[in-house]
Amino acid sequence: MLSKNRIKYINSLKIKKYRQLHEAFVVEGAKSVLELLDSDFEIEFVLVTKEFQQKYSSILTRHNPALETVTAQELEGLGSFQTNDSCLAVAKTKENAFLSPAPREYMLMLDDVRDPGNLGTIIRVADWYGITKIVCSRDTTDIYNPKVIAAAKGSFTRVNLYYTDLIQYFEQIKGIRQQVIGAFLGGSSLYEFEYPQHGGIIVMGNESNGISEQVGQFVTDKIMIPRFGEAESLNVGIATAVMLDNMRRQVPL
Repeated sequence: MLSKNRIKYINSLKIKKYRQLHEAFVVEGAKSVLELLDSDFEIEFVLVTKEFQQKYSSILTRHNPALETVTAQELEGLGSFQTNDSCLAVAKTKENAFLSPAPREYMLMLDDVRDPGNLGTIIRVADWYGITKIVCSRDTTDIYNPKVIAAAKGSFTRVNLYYTDLIQYFEQIKGIRQQVIGAFLGGSSLYEFEYPQHGGIIVMGNESNGISEQVGQFVTDKIMIPRFGEAESLNVGIATAVMLDNMRRQVPL
């Protein structure tokens, strides 16, 4: 049976200030926990049901994490999901390490993306299209938010995020001379734009306000996804997928 202290600790990690205090975060569900085990994250402990432990015994034996067997009811009481899918892990957060574009590499930049589901989707989309680096404004939602981790579906283990002041970041990389491609209403059509073969930075903006004026001054190419129907707007996660899909049509890995 789980101790009260452990329950209190896990529940505290749903709040950003406690994630920062303990430098730890929660991962829920079989798929995400199994991918966590195969990653370079440091794992504090894993809570599993007997059924999960039997089904994945070879994987658990190979990684040998600190295990505690619990009931499905205990997991459901701890987790954010309606059904927890048999396991929950607590892992250590990573250092907020500087990321810079390598030659011929494409990176994503997020200017104040606030919705956790959107950020998780963007991480998952980035992983799908082979993007491993995302630079985020300080106001972009925390990658370790449980809703972000859930929406990322394990892709958070392969995509690195760096949180910083974006204006300062552009000053730091100005010697690299990468093209900066931003999604703007009224920009050139995405379908007529030629993505540079030498890589670049693709900037996506806030759900309501788009890319800020301050960040926009660093954008070298303003492009838009043309609208053919009557919808008011595109979700930023979907828009990111459209941008990256068109990039990969022209610039394969």
